[in-house]
Amino acid sequence: MTDHVYKKIDLVGTSKESLEAAIQGAIGKASESVRNIDWFEVKEIRGWVKDGQVQHFQVALQAGFRLDD
Repeated sequence: MTDHVYKKIDLVGTSKESLEAAIQGAIGKASESVRNIDWFEVKEIRGWVKDGQVQHFQVALQAGFRLDD
């Protein structure tokens, strides 16, 4: 196994559908400009409620990407 060095970035994803969609959106968008994303960790979950119904999900997460060797 090769040793690696990682850097972490903070991301916030949002979705009207689900927490999973918010995470997928954040990772997908970050992957357009950041190479080697290998993992993520959810830090916070929030949402917006209107008239007793969840309207929007928001997920704050950290993603780790491997630095080039």
